[in-house]
Amino acid sequence: MPRLRVLAGPSFDNLAPISANNDVAYPIVGDHFEGRVAVYIRLDDRPAHHQARYFDRKERKGVTWSIQVQGRFLDTHSADDILFGNVFERPLKLPWGSGAALKFMHFVDPTLEHDLGGVRPWALSPLVSTMPYMAHTSLPSSEFKSSSTSSITSGNSDQDRWPAFPPRTPLVDSFPLHSKRRAYFSSRPHRVQTHIGPSDLITTDFCYGFLNFPSITLKLPCGLNFDCLKYWDGQPVSFVCCERDRSGKGPGAKVFWCVVFQIVPDGDCEE
Repeated sequence: MPRLRVLAGPSFDNLAPISANNDVAYPIVGDHFEGRVAVYIRLDDRPAHHQARYFDRKERKGVTWSIQVQGRFLDTHSADDILFGNVFERPLKLPWGSGAALKFMHFVDPTLEHDLGGVRPWALSPLVSTMPYMAHTSLPSSEFKSSSTSSITSGNSDQDRWPAFPPRTPLVDSFPLHSKRRAYFSSRPHRVQTHIGPSDLITTDFCYGFLNFPSITLKLPCGLNFDCLKYWDGQPVSFVCCERDRSGKGPGAKVFWCVVFQIVPDGDCEE
């Protein structure tokens, strides 16, 4: 059975192994972002009492994996320019039926953009519109002042004052500009008009239930199943938060943070 190795850090060149399922926050400190990350993976080959408590919560029923991040951007960016998704190192071998999978992903997230047939494939969406759960906290204004008058708030960097992380209860969506965040930010003008800066503490939970571990099987509601290992070419799967390229499409050079899954063919999945 394959083993899953998880790494995290502020860039592709600065990654460190982390453990999943242990309620530990791992620091991410870089030139563009400071924060912390926690990862949970439900393992189908383990009994219920060996699973992380995260999966016992009724609010996360059906979820099989979660990447949680809390932190702040060290410069001010429009919400349209902060992207999250996958970036790959080299071309992908796409299986039959991948078109249906992409249609499903567009249904889940209409703001998704992608180039999966390129030399360095990617699939990215604005962070504010793609995250299933996202909370915002205004930090005090004693130290860091935002450079943009359009930013949400202004604040400082005292992590002792940040909310507990990982959250003791499932993250509840809380963003100051609209009660239905994902629908509101599906509009590009709304994203362009919104700025996120050093004073805005963002907590996110990227969690879904269509990927099963440790078999690495993709199961879609339409009835299609993909054995991902059958098409795996050895490259890692990178979940990246990055700045939009200046051309207006795709990943830019500035990376805020990334979480990388590496599949090791033999052994048990890491805990």
